[in-house]
Amino acid sequence: MDEKLLRQILSNLLSNAIKYSPVGSTVQMTACCEKGEVIFKIKDSGIGIPSEDLQRLFDTFHRAKNVGTIPGTGLGMAIVKKSVDLHGGQITVNTEVGVGTVFTVTLPLNQ
Repeated sequence: MDEKLLRQILSNLLSNAIKYSPVGSTVQMTACCEKGEVIFKIKDSGIGIPSEDLQRLFDTFHRAKNVGTIPGTGLGMAIVKKSVDLHGGQITVNTEVGVGTVFTVTLPLNQ
């Protein structure tokens, strides 16, 4: 794996999880290896992503309608997606507004 790309993936997902979650809440990250792949899950109890924003989630400069005054550029998720794609991996999102979000990143291990 490319260390710099992996750092971009994890730092953007973790910083977003923290930024969009209530103060004092928990952000969880797990990692495991299965069948030649590494799987990262980042789970928060934040604001969630509205369904109408999901199709543009990885677009450059797109920000969800419910971010309010929380600062951001709309670049983080585009960088994550590009970095995952360059690894030949996949990213999925499971989210509910007001409940939280789980991002799952699956990357192949080079052997």
